[in-house]
Amino acid sequence: MTARLLPLLALVVLAAFLGILVMEVPRLDLGLVIAATLLLAIWDLVRGPPSGH
Repeated sequence: MTARLLPLLALVVLAAFLGILVMEVPRLDLGLVIAATLLLAIWDLVRGPPSGH
Protein backbone atom coordinates (compact mmCIF):
# COMPACT_ATOMS: atom_id res chain seq x y z
CA MET A 1 0.00 0.00 0.00
CA THR A 2 2.83 2.40 0.83
CA ALA A 3 4.43 1.69 -2.53
CA ARG A 4 1.37 3.20 -4.24
CA LEU A 5 0.54 5.89 -1.68
CA LEU A 6 3.88 7.71 -1.60
CA PRO A 7 4.10 8.29 -5.38
CA LEU A 8 0.50 9.53 -5.33
CA LEU A 9 1.34 11.93 -2.51
CA ALA A 10 4.39 13.13 -4.46
CA LEU A 11 2.19 13.75 -7.50
CA VAL A 12 -0.24 15.80 -5.41
CA VAL A 13 2.63 17.88 -3.99
CA LEU A 14 4.07 18.41 -7.48
CA ALA A 15 0.66 19.45 -8.83
CA ALA A 16 0.16 21.88 -5.94
CA PHE A 17 3.56 23.46 -6.49
CA LEU A 18 3.07 23.76 -10.24
CA GLY A 19 -0.47 25.05 -9.72
CA ILE A 20 0.83 27.88 -7.56
CA LEU A 21 3.49 28.62 -10.17
CA VAL A 22 1.04 28.80 -13.06
CA MET A 23 -1.34 31.01 -11.06
CA GLU A 24 1.41 33.47 -10.18
CA VAL A 25 2.92 33.50 -13.69
CA PRO A 26 -0.02 33.18 -16.10
CA ARG A 27 1.77 32.49 -19.40
CA LEU A 28 0.57 30.11 -22.10
CA ASP A 29 3.99 28.59 -22.77
CA LEU A 30 4.58 27.98 -19.07
CA GLY A 31 1.13 26.41 -18.78
CA LEU A 32 1.91 24.03 -21.65
CA VAL A 33 5.20 22.97 -20.06
CA ILE A 34 3.47 22.41 -16.72
CA ALA A 35 0.71 20.40 -18.39
CA ALA A 36 3.30 18.23 -20.14
CA THR A 37 5.16 17.77 -16.85
CA LEU A 38 2.03 16.65 -15.03
CA LEU A 39 1.02 14.32 -17.87
CA LEU A 40 4.45 12.67 -17.81
CA ALA A 41 4.31 12.30 -14.02
CA ILE A 42 0.83 10.76 -14.23
CA TRP A 43 1.97 8.42 -17.02
CA ASP A 44 4.91 7.32 -14.88
CA LEU A 45 2.62 6.71 -11.91
CA VAL A 46 0.12 4.71 -13.98
CA ARG A 47 2.79 2.68 -15.77
CA GLY A 48 4.38 1.60 -12.50
CA PRO A 49 7.89 0.43 -11.76
CA PRO A 50 10.04 -1.22 -14.45
CA SER A 51 9.51 -4.94 -14.99
CA GLY A 52 13.06 -5.88 -13.98
CA HIS A 53 12.57 -5.15 -10.28
